[in-house]
Amino acid sequence: MELVRADLISRARAGDEEAFRALTEPHRRELQVHCYRMLGSFQDAEDALQDTLLAAWQGLSGFEGRASLRTWLYRIATNRCLSTLRSAIRRPAKEWDIPGVERPEPTRLGEVVWLEPYPDALLDGAITVPLGPEARYEQTESISLAFVTALQVLPPRQLAVLILRDVLGFRANEVAGMLDTTVESVKSALKRARVSLQRRQSAAAEPPPAADSPAEDAMVAKFVSAWESADIDGLLALLTDDVFMSMPPLPFEYESRDIVAGFCATLFGSGRRFDLVPTRANGQPAFGAYLRGAAGVRHGTGLYVLTLSGDRISAMTRFENSVFPAFGLPRSLPGA
Repeated sequence: MELVRADLISRARAGDEEAFRALTEPHRRELQVHCYRMLGSFQDAEDALQDTLLAAWQGLSGFEGRASLRTWLYRIATNRCLSTLRSAIRRPAKEWDIPGVERPEPTRLGEVVWLEPYPDALLDGAITVPLGPEARYEQTESISLAFVTALQVLPPRQLAVLILRDVLGFRANEVAGMLDTTVESVKSALKRARVSLQRRQSAAAEPPPAADSPAEDAMVAKFVSAWESADIDGLLALLTDDVFMSMPPLPFEYESRDIVAGFCATLFGSGRRFDLVPTRANGQPAFGAYLRGAAGVRHGTGLYVLTLSGDRISAMTRFENSVFPAFGLPRSLPGA
């Protein structure tokens, strides 16, 4: 195996693009997920991944083999993401723009307006990678919307250290090498990041049912039935008392069962009715929502991702229909 890799590296250094692809393709998906965790945006993660692969192609002559190729690629990807974070060029908040719906008064304004969902279809081979012995999180937990959102408020260096150490399990000395810093600096940043992250995470939430389990299927079926029939009472029965709703890049956030149900009632006002097309995002049930039009054509209005807690919905996140292509969802559906 090492002889094959050495041959590929030699050929790639000589300009063989196929050899370079053979070297990097096994790591492509996990690097994209790494960039997504750091940046919280699917599009930004894709851009960072492309920058990483270009930098690796151009800098392969500098790869000395003292660390593994995978570690070297993570070093490049992490520093590309840090450059993005420090540039402060992130997607800005948007004004309310849902046609025909008057904006209810929000509970508060959200901070992470650049958040985007990550398609489960791209997680295959990305979250089953072997982790270092010091990893503290399950890979499915560390791709969830709640976790990725909590990461986004950490300072860039703390964010990088926490992901590399606690999510991926790299050793402290490996992380210090990736970030050109000391082991002590890594330990200090990790300690502060853990404290900040713990403050933002809900320890009391019940775990969700397993993906694609009968319990999850039953919850999803009840939600689809209530949403498509605009059954507010049915929807209300599915929500936790402290259910939370956000809608990046709109900054408006709503919390508590009555307030979220009231927001949904506003969406269903004036006879607006929707059809839902199931998909999955961030390891969670998700749906493309299509507004039924007068001419029969149904227009995609947004993507909803559900966070389940036990047998209830503890959070709903609505994204714009601009994310549809990443999920293979059409912008409109023909008449039923």
